[in-house]
Amino acid sequence: MTDILLIEDDERLGSLVAHYLGKHGYDVALETDGARAVAAILELQPAVVLLDVSLPGQDGFEICRAVRSRYTGVICMLTARTDDIDQVLGLELGADDYIGKPIEPRVLLARLRAHLRRDHAARHGGKVMRFGQLRIDCETREATLRESRIDLTTAEFDLLVLLAGRAGQILSRDDLLQTLRGIQFDGLDRSIDARISRLRRKLGDLAEEPERIKTVRGKGYLFNRAAWE
Repeated sequence: MTDILLIEDDERLGSLVAHYLGKHGYDVALETDGARAVAAILELQPAVVLLDVSLPGQDGFEICRAVRSRYTGVICMLTARTDDIDQVLGLELGADDYIGKPIEPRVLLARLRAHLRRDHAARHGGKVMRFGQLRIDCETREATLRESRIDLTTAEFDLLVLLAGRAGQILSRDDLLQTLRGIQFDGLDRSIDARISRLRRKLGDLAEEPERIKTVRGKGYLFNRAAWE
């Protein structure tokens, strides 16, 4: 199985990144043509897709939208853009992480290791959590509500497992970012908020006054065990 599929139209940069990751033991495939990206992702089904946002023809957002329902692995967007709107759009489309350009190799490696470590732990943990009619199977990475499968991205499933695994405890944005993305909360990053919003919607939580995943003002988020009974 391919560990990482790198989709980057700058062939020189792509080759350098692929070589660096290869030296650290990862099987990396490089695709330089955005028009072939969707087919490559669906055919290879890699553990992680590193997806450049600014691709000619079909950009990273379009590719993410096209594959998300058929690809359950991790999608990390590579971008030189700093606009929060772009980041929120990518996360809303199902991206799991954002990595800025110019790429710092050690940061990239650390983030990839964190994603792959969590994926491996979840797949081999064999743990099943139940809250009323919600069932979370960490081995199969599936969640069901009233016996119907919930369509979750990798990032959404990881967030659900983290919150449910510490039900009744308040988790700050910093806690969530450190665990899920390996970075500290800078006071501006809205990726966790966007992910929480999508997760609530899929869990049928009330948009105006959510009860299943509660917002504790000034502190963070709490998975409310009682709301599932």
